[in-house]
Amino acid sequence: MILEMKVPSPGESITEVEIAQWLVEDGDYVEKDQAIAEVDSDKATLELPAEASGTITFKAEEGDAVDVGQVVCLIDTGAAKPEGSSAPIVKKKEEPKKEESKLTTSDEKTYATGTASPAAKKILDEKGMSANNVSGSGRDGRITKEDAVKAVPSMGQAINVDGRGTSRSKMSMLRRKVAERLVEAKNTTAMLTTFNEVDMSPIFELRKKYKETFKEKHGVSLGFMSFFSLAVVRALKLYPAVNSMIDGKEMLSYDFVDISIAVSGPKGLMVPVIRNAETLTFRGIETEVKRLAIRARDGKITIDEMTGGTFTISNGGVFGSMLSTPIINPPQSGILGMHNIVERPVAINGKVEIRPIMFVALSYDHRIIDGKESVGFLVAVKEALENPEELLMDNNVKKALEL
Repeated sequence: MILEMKVPSPGESITEVEIAQWLVEDGDYVEKDQAIAEVDSDKATLELPAEASGTITFKAEEGDAVDVGQVVCLIDTGAAKPEGSSAPIVKKKEEPKKEESKLTTSDEKTYATGTASPAAKKILDEKGMSANNVSGSGRDGRITKEDAVKAVPSMGQAINVDGRGTSRSKMSMLRRKVAERLVEAKNTTAMLTTFNEVDMSPIFELRKKYKETFKEKHGVSLGFMSFFSLAVVRALKLYPAVNSMIDGKEMLSYDFVDISIAVSGPKGLMVPVIRNAETLTFRGIETEVKRLAIRARDGKITIDEMTGGTFTISNGGVFGSMLSTPIINPPQSGILGMHNIVERPVAINGKVEIRPIMFVALSYDHRIIDGKESVGFLVAVKEALENPEELLMDNNVKKALEL
C-alpha cells in the first residue's frame, strides 16, 4: 500500500510551508513517528513525523515551498524492513547550502562569468572591477576593450575584485517573515521610543539573599524576567492604552496580559508568549520562561505558543547591548527593551555612589498611545523595579516567592 503524506496545517492562517531539510534519504526505510523532515512556516520550524513505517519516496525537494495539504512524500507500507537494521538512521543536520554569488542589476539581468581581452582586463583592473561583473559584447560573451571602457561600478554594490570571494545562502521562511514584519512595523506604525534608567540594586539584593533557596524550592532560577514581567503587568493596569491595539477604526483593549518574550533560536528570532501573566507568581513566570526558552532552543516551539501576545519584552542585554530602540511587534502597540547592567556613578542624596544601572526603552505606537501615557508607563516600570518589595511583593518577600 502506498501512503501519501501531506503537509499538515501548522496553525490558523498558515497556507504554505517550506521544506527546510529532509532528515532521511530518498528510498530509506522509515519507522512510524520518526522525524523525516523539518518544515519552515513563517512563524516556526516544525518536525514532520512519518505517518507509517515503510520505504520513503520524496515528492518535494529541500527549499521547495509547498501548500498545506500537498503531498510531499510517499511511504510504501508494504516494503519489508531491511535485515539487520535497528534504530532508524537520521541524516545529520547540515548548514544552509551556499552557492556562488551572482551580480544582479535592478532589472534582474544576471551576468555570466566573463572572459576579458588583455586590454579590457587592464582597464577593469584600473577601475577595480571584476570581469564577472561586466557583460561582454564580443564573440561568446568576450569582454572587449570598448566594454571595459563603458563599464561603470555599481554605486550600491561592493566591487568584486579578483581573488575576493562571496557566498549566497537562502533565507529561511521564518527569517523572511521576520524581515517583512519589521519593515511592516516601521512603515505602518507611528513608532516612537522613550528611555529611562533603573537602579537594579534592590533586585540584586533580593536575588543574592533568596536565589539559592528559590532554586532549591522551585527548581528554577530567580532571574530578572519575573521582576520585569510583573512590573509590566502592574504598569499595564495603570496605563491600559499600552495594552491595546488598533483594529480598523477601533481600539481593542485587553483585560488580560499575554507577554511575548523575544528569544534567539537556532532559526532566528522567536517570540513565545507567557499567557495570563497577570495571574502568575514569580515562580510561575520563571517556570514558563524556562520552558519556552528550552522549546525555542530545541526547535520544538509550536505555532500556538507564539501566537497572540498583547505586549513584548526584549532583552538585548544578554548580548551586551547598552541601549537600543526595539521595534514594535505588530499588531501590538508597545515593546519594552531591557539592556545590560553596568556599574555607573549616580547621585544619591547629594552623594556620588556606584550603582548597577540598566537603561530601559519603550517603543510605542503614537497613534494609540500618547506621550504622557508612554512616559508614565515606563516610569511605573522603573518604580516597581526600584521598589520591588512594596510594589511587586506586597511587603512580604517570602510569600511572594512562595518560600
